[in-house]
Amino acid sequence: MGFNIDSFKANGLINGGARPSLFKVIMQFPAAPGIEGDGERASFLIRAAQLPASTVDPVDVPYFGRKIKIAGDRTFADWTITVMNDEDFKLRNDFEAWLNWINTHVSNRSASGTGSPESYKVDIQVYQFGKAGPGDDAGVIRSYNLVGAFPTTVDAISLDWDTTNTIETFDVTFAYDYWEPMVAGPSPSSYPVQLAGDI
Repeated sequence: MGFNIDSFKANGLINGGARPSLFKVIMQFPAAPGIEGDGERASFLIRAAQLPASTVDPVDVPYFGRKIKIAGDRTFADWTITVMNDEDFKLRNDFEAWLNWINTHVSNRSASGTGSPESYKVDIQVYQFGKAGPGDDAGVIRSYNLVGAFPTTVDAISLDWDTTNTIETFDVTFAYDYWEPMVAGPSPSSYPVQLAGDI
C-alpha cells in the first residue's frame, strides 16, 4: 500500500490524539496523626502519574517438550506519582506520616495499634482530560479509581550544588488492590467517582 496522508488523516488520530499533560490526580489520605491530607493541594503538586496497566499473567503448560500458554490470574502493578516539593514540605510530610502510620521507624509496628488495612488504605482517582480541558464539553475522556491504595516507598530527594533553576521532586510508589474504570464525560468540579461497572 502506498503512502497516502489523506488516508491517515481520515483513519488515524481523527480526534487529534490524547495528550499526556492533561490529567489530574485526586489523592485521598487516611485520617491519622500527622497527616493533614490536603487533597486539593496535592492535585496541583502531583506533576506526573500513569493510567494504570492491565495485566493477565500467562501460565505455561508443558506437553511433550512443548509449552502452550493459557490465561492465568490478573495482577495489578505498583503505581507511581512524581510530586513537586514546596518549602513547607507539607505533602512529603503527609506521605512520610502515612508510611509511619503503617509501620513506625523504631518499634516496627503499626502506629494505629491495630494494623488494620482499613486504617491506612484509601481510594485514589486519576483523570485524563480532553484538549478542551476540565469543565468543557470534552471533559474527562478516561478515568480510573485505584481501590485500596497505600504508599510503599517515598523516594529520596537528590541535593546537589550543581542543580540550579529547578524544583525538587520526589516519587511515591503505591500498592493497591485493583482498579475500576470510571464513566467518561463532562467533568463536574467535584470530580465524583462514577464507576462504569465491571469490564
